[in-house]
Amino acid sequence: MIYELFSIFKITTYEHGIRIGKFSISEDNIYNFISDIVKIVFILLLMYITIKIGNIIINRYVKKQKNFKISLNDKKAKTVGAILKSVLKYCVYFFGIFEIISTISSKVGVTSLTFASIGGVAVGFGAQSLIKDIINGFFILFEDQFSVGDYIDVDDKSGVVESVELRVTKIRDFNGDLHIIPNGLITKVTNHSKGNVKIVIDIDISYDEDSEMVISKLNYLCKEFSEKNEFITEGPSVFGITKVKDGVITIRVIGKTKPMKQWDTEIKLREEIIKVLKKENVKMPYKELKIIKGD
Repeated sequence: MIYELFSIFKITTYEHGIRIGKFSISEDNIYNFISDIVKIVFILLLMYITIKIGNIIINRYVKKQKNFKISLNDKKAKTVGAILKSVLKYCVYFFGIFEIISTISSKVGVTSLTFASIGGVAVGFGAQSLIKDIINGFFILFEDQFSVGDYIDVDDKSGVVESVELRVTKIRDFNGDLHIIPNGLITKVTNHSKGNVKIVIDIDISYDEDSEMVISKLNYLCKEFSEKNEFITEGPSVFGITKVKDGVITIRVIGKTKPMKQWDTEIKLREEIIKVLKKENVKMPYKELKIIKGD
């Protein structure tokens, strides 16, 4: 088989290389080809190591910056860290890919200057949107519109900010879906994590129950709950009776918590309220179905 292959392509060797049919490859060309492959592999490996080491250094900086005299809070520090990682990644990719293409282009007769000219034209077509994304990303950072970990609404998308990068912002909703939004498209943002968050719990009791007694018990419960829960910033307390309809009295409890703790706090407070109502034998309203038989 090997003999037939050599005979078909007429592969022969000579003093300074090999000849395949009418084409000849010198030892210098073989050496240059192998050296270029090794160089490209080395560049790719160097890019990978640079990004990994850079990310480790940035993570350490984000953790240790708390000890500095001028420090950022956790959310802002994570946001700055994400921006630095994004800048590092883009810079390494740009210079690495430029060096790889320069290595290849030199073998096919295209100079680095020619490649740069072609690349400049290509980048020029997308430069407008790219620059808009980058500039808007810096405005988001310096104006402190939102940070990593904030719960925000952007147009019809909502979720927790997972990453703020040089060009895009990544938001993960409560279904687990990741929304990647170019910074240039972010024009209106609703940030639910700025300041304390209000909690509202409505409790329905039967009209026949003693509402004053229930309110008194709930106020006592709210006081105890506030002392035990570190995320409560205001209240909670009984706001009052907000609705009386169809034999049902609605009592509202309101308070404020730290950002992103409102859901967990509401769940725990509801559980405590149900325990108190059961302990005091307070009847909850429910629909009765009566079947009356005729004679």
